[in-house]
Amino acid sequence: MRNLLALSAAMVLGLPQAQAIEPAAAAVTTPLHQAAGRDDARAIAQLLAQGAAIDARDAQGRTPLLVATQANHIRAARALIGAGADVNAKDRLQDSPYLYAGARGLLEILTMTLAQGADLRSTNRFGGTALIPASERGHVDTVRRLIDAGVAVDHVNRLGWTALLEAIILSDGGPRHQQIVQALVDAGADVQLADADGVTPLQHAVRRGHTETERILRAAGAR
Repeated sequence: MRNLLALSAAMVLGLPQAQAIEPAAAAVTTPLHQAAGRDDARAIAQLLAQGAAIDARDAQGRTPLLVATQANHIRAARALIGAGADVNAKDRLQDSPYLYAGARGLLEILTMTLAQGADLRSTNRFGGTALIPASERGHVDTVRRLIDAGVAVDHVNRLGWTALLEAIILSDGGPRHQQIVQALVDAGADVQLADADGVTPLQHAVRRGHTETERILRAAGAR
């Protein structure tokens, strides 16, 4: 259901579909991309010392750091970030190392990108910050890290959804998403901020039978 919603959203907005560029299938065009894909920090250091362009792009517009991030290659990411790789450089799908790490719950790489100056206001192809997909996908620690970093909790994406709305609409209402809803509420999320159709977070929770989420929202003043 979640994939269908995302696919429908992409079609409505005229956006490229995610399956068009599976990371494993994307072309790798430089030795530095190849080293990043192998998680080979030694080769990365050697190539950079030889003058390799640290933010070179492959056929999908990805930098070596994004290649490393998509594979959760922490050693490669650390070597590239330490050498000054751009953590905000986006590919053709509008993913950056920072946005991808946040969306996928890759906490160690995310923390490195934040320390390297990640743009907290940057958005993905749906117009959402890293906090929104992290909330939808149930990455509790990542959500807390992004909140602590200062990502706006009430940012609205092009679907008309906030992180709080996605944590309700696109979830099963289980323990992880309950923790995320509580974290967002504690961070000051507007519990009255409705979606593009005027449906509030509380109304979505009630419709879906998310009783604990409903309790959290009512305790925060939702109605």
